Amino acid sequence: MSRHDAPAASRQLTRRALVSLLPLGLAACAGGSLRDVRAFIDPDGANYDDIYGPRPDEKFPLPGINWRNLHPAVLRRSMTDPTGEKAGTIVVDPDARLLYLVLGGGRAMRYGVGVGKQGMEWSGRATIQRKAEWPTWTPTRDMISRDPALNAKWAGGMPGGLDNPLGARALYLYQGGRDTMYRIHGTNAPRSIGRAMSSGCVRMLNHDIIDLYERVSTGAQVVVLPASRTLGVT
Repeated sequence: MSRHDAPAASRQLTRRALVSLLPLGLAACAGGSLRDVRAFIDPDGANYDDIYGPRPDEKFPLPGINWRNLHPAVLRRSMTDPTGEKAGTIVVDPDARLLYLVLGGGRAMRYGVGVGKQGMEWSGRATIQRKAEWPTWTPTRDMISRDPALNAKWAGGMPGGLDNPLGARALYLYQGGRDTMYRIHGTNAPRSIGRAMSSGCVRMLNHDIIDLYERVSTGAQVVVLPASRTLGVT
């Protein structure tokens, strides 16, 4: 098939897709250096080689992430707070695949996330009642029935580690003292960040969930926006 035969949808960039490509393009035009790209992504000049570098101090030493392979929108950055929530609150924007931690003083830390079906279906306010480092993952009955060969052996729980789907940390959300079954956690699949996933809740890069974990305490408030509502921030 020639390129002239390709469907129109595959030959045209949508306006949204074109806009999403502008940051790297503009940064390249402005000077082309890696420093220019970093500054455009994060005005505070974050050193992403350090932020996403190896973490040998972890119980299960984390390798570095090649952040250049990720869309710049999912990289951690400090920015003007778009949420209006009080300091210490986490706000999840499932539709935009973004999570904000309100820092106070009009600032917030933004992280890219991957959102599973459960994460798209649940919304509301909750409290972080439990935190775990290198948590155990237990597949649901649906996961086991869909893929018993892969998941049945972990019906009693998969211990924490680099291959664990919950990654390096997990935050457990409760309402009225009851577990919502909604989690914010790490991932062993960094390229899933910024995408809608088939299962799970809200996943973050392991380096980012470690950062968020260290910034929040049990009792912190979490706001999960409805999938139909977005803060509209890029």
